[in-house]
Amino acid sequence: MTGTNSFFIRTSGCNLRCWFCDTPYASWQPEGDWMTIDSLVEAAKTSQCDHVVLTGGEPLLPIGAVELVRRLRSAAMHVTIETAGTVFRDAMCDLVSISPKLAGSGPKADSPKQHLRHEAARWRPQVIRQLIGHAGDHQLKFVVDDARDFADAVAAVGEIGAAAETVWIMPQGISTAELDSKATWLAALCHDHGYQYCDRMHIRWYGNRRGT
Repeated sequence: MTGTNSFFIRTSGCNLRCWFCDTPYASWQPEGDWMTIDSLVEAAKTSQCDHVVLTGGEPLLPIGAVELVRRLRSAAMHVTIETAGTVFRDAMCDLVSISPKLAGSGPKADSPKQHLRHEAARWRPQVIRQLIGHAGDHQLKFVVDDARDFADAVAAVGEIGAAAETVWIMPQGISTAELDSKATWLAALCHDHGYQYCDRMHIRWYGNRRGT
């Protein structure tokens, strides 16, 4: 979906605490304005975009996500849900983009309580299988910082039983320099395993800026 004009709805609040989270205002320090489902659907309609992306935070935490997705699709919009795959809701979308969090994603040693909380919630393969079976289409997207992360991703794909063509690997990084330092070796590993390499074009286009 890279390059597709889309209307983004970002929910605030997350049950995970990834150290590399690029939207801490929706997870570590959640903020935002309360909006009704009616107002969100109306905003999506007036955006003149045919595609809507529901993201977070963790967008499947609020129960209202089910009705929101139903209303958006009833308005003939293509709905993608971006989720970490830890919460299941009966929200039938067109595409579910699942980004399971790997073992190295947790907070560092200076946040032991947050680390334990994160570890208890981050990996729920049974939920991922439910989400895959419930959506029109699916993809798995893993954020990889180093070779150990990639090995964890390969193991996760095997445990879920996912097809290689549904797997996307994205380098962790919030600058062009960071992305460039990982692109060559990571793209080669993706090729070897039949996975798709997924860059972070919003970083390359806009930098690490909020709202992009």
